[in-house]
Amino acid sequence: MFTVSTSFNLDRTRIQRMLRLPGGIVYRDMERRLRRVEAEAIRRAPGSMGSTVRSQIRTGAGGDFQGVINVRHPAALYVIGGTRPHRIAPRRPGGVLRFTVNGQVVYARYAMHPGTKPNNFLREALRAAL
Repeated sequence: MFTVSTSFNLDRTRIQRMLRLPGGIVYRDMERRLRRVEAEAIRRAPGSMGSTVRSQIRTGAGGDFQGVINVRHPAALYVIGGTRPHRIAPRRPGGVLRFTVNGQVVYARYAMHPGTKPNNFLREALRAAL
């Protein structure tokens, strides 16, 4: 009759390093996914807004990794959230607005802007990349 026995030592610090430390398996996977979302956000961003998209990985309170994507463009909130219809007036008192409509120069004391629809390109980039 044969008897087989085995034993192993679980190196918890090595497993912790693989899972939680920068450069470990989880970190590298998070980094790969975050870069994919960042590239998609840059591609979907309107105008010059794509050049201000940045991503980074942060460590949370429990040691969990968090992928963060920032857009540092001054108009980012207006693009993502949209705007309501609003009145545009000249900056100087008594001034007028000057703009071109169908090739003709038009002067006006004020103009009504119809607002813009939201363009949440960050959410769409996240959906497309993952």
